[in-house]
Amino acid sequence: MNNKHYKTIDPDIWKGRIDDEEDYDAFRWHQIVNSIDLLDSQERTLNGFGLLGFCCDKGVQRNLGRKGTSKAPNSIRKEMANLPCSFPQGTNIYDCGNIVSNGVELEEVQSLLSDAVYRMIKMGLFPLILGGGHEIAYGHYLGIERYLAEQENQDLGIFNLDAHFDMRPYQKGASSGTMFAQIADRCKENGKDFRYMVAGIQQYGNTVSLFKKADDLGVKYLMAKDISNDSMFAVGQDIVRFTKKQRKIYMTLCSDVISSAYAPGVSAPQPFGLHPEIIVKLIKTVIQSGKVISFDIAEVSPRFDEDNRTSKLAAIIAFAVINAVVEFGSASDCIC
Repeated sequence: MNNKHYKTIDPDIWKGRIDDEEDYDAFRWHQIVNSIDLLDSQERTLNGFGLLGFCCDKGVQRNLGRKGTSKAPNSIRKEMANLPCSFPQGTNIYDCGNIVSNGVELEEVQSLLSDAVYRMIKMGLFPLILGGGHEIAYGHYLGIERYLAEQENQDLGIFNLDAHFDMRPYQKGASSGTMFAQIADRCKENGKDFRYMVAGIQQYGNTVSLFKKADDLGVKYLMAKDISNDSMFAVGQDIVRFTKKQRKIYMTLCSDVISSAYAPGVSAPQPFGLHPEIIVKLIKTVIQSGKVISFDIAEVSPRFDEDNRTSKLAAIIAFAVINAVVEFGSASDCIC
């Protein structure tokens, strides 16, 4: 990482309504978020959640999608600022700044993200990365992989909420549609199992060859048409069967999995996407395993948003993630 492509956050982002300056029960996020510099050479251990922006849509551009996701991290932060502190006092949220992609190629900015994620986990933080295009997933994965390589436990499962497999060929270059093919190849090269489950797949959004590739690689997937409130028990059982086989889980959400009625500001709108309530239920089912080590939200595109609806939804999903991790996950790592 370097100062040119990593920026600490502007404190003006974290401003909002103040109902009370002393009563924690009346606090909002902007009153407790602290900014930290990941380039600070001082060794330290922090307990809590770390927000990091991935200001990049180079992968979306390569994938012939609608650019605009590089503006999402700060847009989401502004919607986060007035969220209530509904978690216990002592739950820490740190803003770790932004990775910016100006003047570098996709592969380099993914490497920068990998380094940042590694540093965050080493500090004791639960990374919550704000994208950015879904190319975020490859750099994010590499950072977790690097950390786990130093531990006795190296197994890592991936749970993706997405309308697409994102396993396209990448011989002509990586994009926001190739990350999980890259990860599968990396696992094969390193003699590891490729542990990947994706929920929300749209038949009209993936070619026949992608379904065949998913089957060949043993990918577990749930079609969007099969996920509803009526099917949540069976869906939950499928997810639990997957999580029980993992030691650690990286969870990633592509915002195009959500119905465009609720998430219009995405790179690839989905009129038949999932309801946000379903998304939160799926997230909580995975987090209840106690194995989720990191989370990211990708493909929010403020350029195409209406009344900041998609950024607000992303903020509320992050709100749900933090509360669920405190309740079900590694709460001891998030509260001091």
